[in-house]
This record gives sequence, structure tokens and C-alpha cells, in this order.
Amino acid sequence: MTGKERAEWRAKANSLESLFQLGKGGISDAFIEQVNGALNARELIKFKVLLETSPLTPREAADTVAAKTNSEVIQVIGGVIVLYRFNPELHKAESKKPKAKARKISRFNTEKRPATVPTKKERKTAAQRKAAAGRKLGR
Repeated sequence: MTGKERAEWRAKANSLESLFQLGKGGISDAFIEQVNGALNARELIKFKVLLETSPLTPREAADTVAAKTNSEVIQVIGGVIVLYRFNPELHKAESKKPKAKARKISRFNTEKRPATVPTKKERKTAAQRKAAAGRKLGR
């Protein structure tokens, strides 16, 4: 995974709530099953490591859970861990959706601007046009 992709997933993870807590029990088979189920349903999950009671550090826990679930660690901040695993079934549903219609070209849409529409620098305010017209008339 590239740095840009990881940054996009980190941005998406900001709004997520933590689904699980890893505490004094450590990483059990039941915990791995829960994480697997959540990754299948969502692709991107966030969980917490209770720093005072967990036998593992957050980085160790993230690496262990990622290895056991075949996922990638997106970030570890404090006791919060974000994991990602691609799920092709979630993307099949997206590909079956009808494609969106092409966007209309407007003067504010700079990506598809025709050459005849003036850019922001070329546009003048009403006061500038009035002053220019006054100069042409000799006033």
C-alpha cells in the first residue's frame, strides 16, 4: 500500500468509532473472529488497546492482529489502532451501480473548462468594467 492510499484511509478512519477494546485478556481466538467479521463487513475498522491492563503494547497488538487477520495496519496512535483489509465483495456492489451522468460544464468547474470561458484572473468586477468604460469615453 502506498503512502497516499494509507493517508486516504487514515482520513476516512477519523470519523469511525472504536468497535472493540483489547484488555487484560490479550488477543484471543474470539477477538480475532470478531475482528475478521468486522473487516469483512466494513474493510476499515478502529479498536482500542487499554494501556493499563493490556499485556501488549499497541504496536505489538496491531502487528499481531494484522498478521492473524491478513490485514494492514493503517495507523497506531496512542491506544487506538486502525486496520484495513480489501473485500472484493463490497466493491462488486459498487461496480453494478449505474454510472453517474457526466457533469455539466460551468465556469466554476475548472477541470473541464472550455477555452472560451474566462478564468478568474480574466474576469473583472463591475467596478473595474465601469472604470474601463469611463476611460474609453474620456471621462
